[in-house]
Amino acid sequence: MSYTDDFMMLKSLFEKGMNEIDIGDSGITVFNMGFSSSIATMEFMNKDDLSIPENLSFSYPLFAPADRSSGKVILLLHGLNERSWTKYLAWAYDLARSCGSYVILFPISFHINRSPSLWKDPRVMAGEAKARQAGVEHNILTSCANVALSRRLHDDPLRFFSSGYQTADDLVKLLTGIRNGEHPLIPGNSRVDIFAYSIGAFLAEIMMMGNPGGLFDASRLFLFCGGSVFSNMNGRSKLIMDSAAFDRVYSYYMKDFENEVKKRDLQDDIPWSGMLAMAFRSMIDLARFRIFREKRLRLLDGRIRSIALAGDSIIPPGGIISTLGHLFPGKKEVVDVVDFPFPSSHENPFPVFDKRLSPLVDESFKRIFSSAATFFA
Repeated sequence: MSYTDDFMMLKSLFEKGMNEIDIGDSGITVFNMGFSSSIATMEFMNKDDLSIPENLSFSYPLFAPADRSSGKVILLLHGLNERSWTKYLAWAYDLARSCGSYVILFPISFHINRSPSLWKDPRVMAGEAKARQAGVEHNILTSCANVALSRRLHDDPLRFFSSGYQTADDLVKLLTGIRNGEHPLIPGNSRVDIFAYSIGAFLAEIMMMGNPGGLFDASRLFLFCGGSVFSNMNGRSKLIMDSAAFDRVYSYYMKDFENEVKKRDLQDDIPWSGMLAMAFRSMIDLARFRIFREKRLRLLDGRIRSIALAGDSIIPPGGIISTLGHLFPGKKEVVDVVDFPFPSSHENPFPVFDKRLSPLVDESFKRIFSSAATFFA
């Protein structure tokens, strides 16, 4: 079956809400695994967020390969402001099938099923968007799709950091359990690689650089539409966040964040000079902690690759090349820029609803994911 066929088939299966889904005769089964986060009491968390139970106890889809003894795992990290797994189901299915790997779709804090259902209710959010547009001056691109995230980050831009840190802590807990043989399905000591898209690529780079507990000593990292430092990103989009929210977040991390770190360093229970926090701080701007960032990234020689989209306005190829392209002399394949022969965007790289384009979309999907499978082999 083609990517387009897989997309439609998996979308239909997941709409049935089953906890265990057998995918045809592929031998692949999807399990919805329960998980509980344990970081919500940390001082840097916004107190209003502690009352959102969906973020603390949730499930994640696990694509289990036909060979359940496989010692391979791919962690698939999604983009910013996603409210559904629909876009990623065919991605995970293809990786599980071509790599013979377990594939984990893990939700970032306050995304997908870790957020209240109202945040993706178009009728409720349409009213919220109208009110925000009227109440925030010089603001464009507010939509029912982005208003929840826009409002939250505009009110408290530190949420960008705290959400990522909580997700990283959750992943350390999950992957440590896998390594120790405590996962109910995945064999112990399995090697974990990462396929990361968009802001998930940003998170994945930080985790690989920080390498908590040596969890990523042998891991490979494949980045798609991502890999840039924050300052070279542009989150203004009707599907991500509005202009006022992005401008607020950008200003905070470029001008105020380091002063905030100094103020919080002695009062918070997060180690701001620890590897994960330092990796985040170094990924804000090319000039910030550059020696630290480049030293940590160079440790990934032979284990990192990025594919960027030509014309991507959210995470432009130039920003990815500036971050990674010069670190591995003589290895041009570390960052590859592709130009799809059909209209696409950062938010929707593989459009599926125009049948006239399906052959081109299917071929381009195969190109990207075959490259990923070869890289993980």
